[in-house]
Amino acid sequence: MNRRYFIRSGGIALASFGVMTSAPSFLSRALAETVDKVTGGRRKTLIAIFQRGAVDGLNVVVPYGEHAYYDVRPNIAVAKPDGGAESAINLDGFFGLHPALVAFKPLWDSKRLAIVHASGSPDNTRSHFDAQDYMESATPGVKSTQDGWLNRYLQTKPDPQKSLFRAVSMTQNMPRAMQGKAPTLAISNLADFSIRAGQSSAAIQGGFEAIYDQTVNDALHGTGKETFEAINYLKQVNPAQFKPENGANYPQTPFGNALRQIAQLIKGGVGLEVAFADIGGWDTHVNEGNQQGQLSNLLRQFSSAIAALYTDLGQRMDEVVILTMSEFGRTVKENGNRGTDHGHANAMFIVGNTVRGGKVYGDWPGLKSEQLYEGRDLALTTDFRDVFGEIAYKHLGATNLKAVFPGYTGSSSKFRGFLG
Repeated sequence: MNRRYFIRSGGIALASFGVMTSAPSFLSRALAETVDKVTGGRRKTLIAIFQRGAVDGLNVVVPYGEHAYYDVRPNIAVAKPDGGAESAINLDGFFGLHPALVAFKPLWDSKRLAIVHASGSPDNTRSHFDAQDYMESATPGVKSTQDGWLNRYLQTKPDPQKSLFRAVSMTQNMPRAMQGKAPTLAISNLADFSIRAGQSSAAIQGGFEAIYDQTVNDALHGTGKETFEAINYLKQVNPAQFKPENGANYPQTPFGNALRQIAQLIKGGVGLEVAFADIGGWDTHVNEGNQQGQLSNLLRQFSSAIAALYTDLGQRMDEVVILTMSEFGRTVKENGNRGTDHGHANAMFIVGNTVRGGKVYGDWPGLKSEQLYEGRDLALTTDFRDVFGEIAYKHLGATNLKAVFPGYTGSSSKFRGFLG
């Protein structure tokens, strides 16, 4: 087993950083280099969140100003804003938020939340597996791509800090978006204090350090030693000591816990640049609901966790952008089971202190039958790579977008302008 496989495939469980003892070399280096030598400013962080299962963007960011929306959704449409808790939250006189997204309203009012509607993949697949693969590889229609777009970004930009925790996914398995040549970590829980590496897990956990002691192979030298140094250091810290700041209240769910732990890593100053989390359950073919129901329950958890993360990080959000995505949207017309089937374009959220929020970006295509994609879905007017590209370029400082998005002729002229 080489070092790269170990770092990519292993999930190294970390602790919080509430107590400082003698710091290992990786942490000392990260803390000493608070300035990103590539961009000239403080290190930026992207938190990417995947809503797996294809969320119904039309009931999330409701086009209540479009009469056709109510014509084709007699049972599941969200009511027009009327000031009540059961109606859409007015945004701009045409669009409204689902009432379960009430936690997003302060972010919208303070212009820290932007929305890109009618966005997504130009590929026409309605397969969850293929669509997620295309979005995470950022090569729609191409199944042979070896790495994910976030990993390609990491490959194109050197890391002055050489942080072991530059890219962390708070998931059981490494997401497609972060797979590739650049070292990344999958961490399921900061309190586990374990090393996992697939079928070899038991042998590695019991004897990997002993193997290291006996080898002179470069694969386990230098940074490999720092890996164990980091684990041993972090094991000494009690995760229970971590307390969210500024009155932040995370939902007690796996997703809420993932975002809470991402905040811990950011506050720990370990050089986190790319974080990833996901939340499933969005495949609402049956009894989707409108103001209440299964979609509402998920949206309440989703928005309250993101709002808590924003609150918890406080001024640190000057350096952080949160991006949400889902593989595709859902049909404009409700089905016979009071749900929606696999669709096309969707809505994406972008949150941060540098975001030009309080605006729904993108060209609205309309919901009349002749305006629909293939006669059934919201048409696409913003390629998701334009959204990814704007964040990679303006926030993370990527300079070689062709390497990050192969086969795509992206440019700043295609950016929507939601970042300053």
